[in-house]
Amino acid sequence: MKKLRFKPFTIPIALLFLTIAAYGLLSPWTGFYWDDWPFAWILHFLGPKEFVPAFKPFRPFLGPIFVLTTSILGEHPFTWQVFAMLLRFLTGIAVWWSFGKIWPNHKRQVAILSLCFVVFPGYLSQWVALTHSNQELVSLLAYLFSFGFTALALRQPQKKIRHTIIALVLMFIGLFPTEYFLGLELLRLFIIFFMILNMPSIKNRIVVTIKKWLPYALLWATNGLFLYLYQSSSAYDSYGMDVFGIFDLSPIDLIARIIEDIIKAIGTAGLAAWTQPLQLLTRSLTTTSNLLTIALILVSFAAVFFYLMRLDVPEQHPETQQTTKIPWGLQAVILGIVGILMGRLPSWVAGLPLRIEFSWDRFMLSMMLGASLFLVGLIDYLLKDDHRKTILISLFIALAVGQQFTAANRFRRDWDNQQDFFWQLVWRIPGLEPNTMLTTHELPLDHESDFNLTAPLNWIYSPEITSRDLPYMLIYTKARLNSTLLPAMLPDQPTHVNYRTMDFNSSTSDMVVFYHPVPGCVRILDPVYANAETTPGMTFMLTDAIPLSNLSRVQVDADPAQPPEYLFGAEPSPNWCYYYQKADLARQKGDWQQVADLGLEAEDNGFSAILPAEWLPFIEAYALTGDLDKAASLSIQVFEQDADLAPALCSLWDRVSASKTITDEQRTQINEIRSGLVCPDRK
Repeated sequence: MKKLRFKPFTIPIALLFLTIAAYGLLSPWTGFYWDDWPFAWILHFLGPKEFVPAFKPFRPFLGPIFVLTTSILGEHPFTWQVFAMLLRFLTGIAVWWSFGKIWPNHKRQVAILSLCFVVFPGYLSQWVALTHSNQELVSLLAYLFSFGFTALALRQPQKKIRHTIIALVLMFIGLFPTEYFLGLELLRLFIIFFMILNMPSIKNRIVVTIKKWLPYALLWATNGLFLYLYQSSSAYDSYGMDVFGIFDLSPIDLIARIIEDIIKAIGTAGLAAWTQPLQLLTRSLTTTSNLLTIALILVSFAAVFFYLMRLDVPEQHPETQQTTKIPWGLQAVILGIVGILMGRLPSWVAGLPLRIEFSWDRFMLSMMLGASLFLVGLIDYLLKDDHRKTILISLFIALAVGQQFTAANRFRRDWDNQQDFFWQLVWRIPGLEPNTMLTTHELPLDHESDFNLTAPLNWIYSPEITSRDLPYMLIYTKARLNSTLLPAMLPDQPTHVNYRTMDFNSSTSDMVVFYHPVPGCVRILDPVYANAETTPGMTFMLTDAIPLSNLSRVQVDADPAQPPEYLFGAEPSPNWCYYYQKADLARQKGDWQQVADLGLEAEDNGFSAILPAEWLPFIEAYALTGDLDKAASLSIQVFEQDADLAPALCSLWDRVSASKTITDEQRTQINEIRSGLVCPDRK
């Protein structure tokens, strides 16, 4: 073991193992998130070519990338998780290869840089795989390799033209499909400057730097002109963003804002992103996920430390030795600051926030090269002892692995919750009338919006598409009230929205309103049986929509929808929510005996209501089918668990009392029950 040394050829192997440790351990149990859903839906129902018109209003050069990758990879979520991991691994390779050409005398530092880059903990949306692989990672990979070919063009003058052309082609792929990496081009200018530091005159150095950067500057300017002209044209749809709105500030306020945002960008991407994972070490060890995270951090630390301590790479290359007063660590810090600030530039100009949280962390993609350079350079510059450097770097890398694993676990849980939600929906709603809006305030899902979830909703309830009319829409009142999709909480208001290349048209009278508490089952709401009284404390943005809930849109006798198993998993075994949904469907049909039977079957199988309100349909069914004692007992239980449900219980017993099947003797008993619930006298 003492003689064991790792040669440079092992660096890609180390990057591969690190990528798998950070992103691959839970990937078989993750799925589609955020914009993955509409993209997968487009692929399945409209075909890969549809991405060209779908992206034309936003990023016209992005469509061809989606066409190529989706034609090859298909629509299975795990395939995209593997592809995203492969791209992340290749970006690490690109950093190692490119900066190895830029700094051939600092191969160890470059190897460490690539290891840090591949696990950068400020970007935690790796598992939004279909979206970010195509929208950003492909372009980022090309841009990183373009830096390496620029370095080769400088190192090998005899092949300058060939390498420059390759670098420009890669730069085009990195720039034109997405504006994310627009600011990174300034890094190339500094890279060229640092590569010719052995020139005696600073003036000559600057002149030569600009001359060598000129071809790239021209392409950069062309991209800027394209963006300006395209975004000024009628073909562009900006998502309603106020691009350059920050420049409406007064000069003094603008300067203060710029200084504040510079400090924030460096502090967030360069420091907070790396130190935030320290909180993982303070979590309770009583949960399995925390124990696994700590174990992974410890194993990763030991493995990285052992590897780096025995990494044997030559530090000098005789053909490229430089005489410079700028140490490597300081060069890396300078490049890091430039990379952070220029990586932040596009999202800053658009007025978008910088946060290490979903989904804003996607803007860290353009900053993670700068953030990695900043960290590695700072440690190299400040610490002189190699052993201490290795310990600190190994700790940061291990913590980053733990942070990514924690994020993966959140995505895993979210995927489980998505599948649970849609299976409950299928149990409760066998079929839906076309042009129906499924409406709620907001779902307890972390990585999807209502527009995202519209895609799986249509996938389930409309397995064939024959026109450009989208049959169904899932909307959040929180996000859509006072828009063309939900102009007001009034009946008969026409609604409309463009969904990529599809159109949805409906009316506020064609909504089915629902509520999904956590914990608890999905509840389809209506003005009589599941009205505002059954959801005490909920926001008016949900309760005001309940009178519009039109349950005639639910096709109660339709053949049940069949969610694709590779997306939604096999149908779960019956649980409490299964019995609740089937009972609520039976209640809508007016089959109270079936509701009661389902309640008894659920109890016989050991299931019980998760929330007190879930007993309401069963209480009413027991009462209407003659078991007043059981209904009364459950009513008292619900009242004791949640006194705010008293109005709902009183209304329930009023309906029971008004039923023609109830005898006078039973009404007397009902009055006693109402009295125990402190119900108001009937008018």
